[in-house]
Amino acid sequence: GEVAVVLVNHGPSPGVIEPQMRVAQLVIAAFVRADVEAVSSLDDTARGAGGYGSTGA
Repeated sequence: GEVAVVLVNHGPSPGVIEPQMRVAQLVIAAFVRADVEAVSSLDDTARGAGGYGSTGA
């Protein structure tokens, strides 16, 4: 099928797109659907009170 690209020019002058110009990129990535389960509380972890990103230093 076709791939469409929406371009927005926020500059003061008009832009010109010539044939064969490269104006976009296409990234093909896997989509993984995860099964999520709601819980009322979480168990304690080794990280403790340090929280996300804590190095303990």
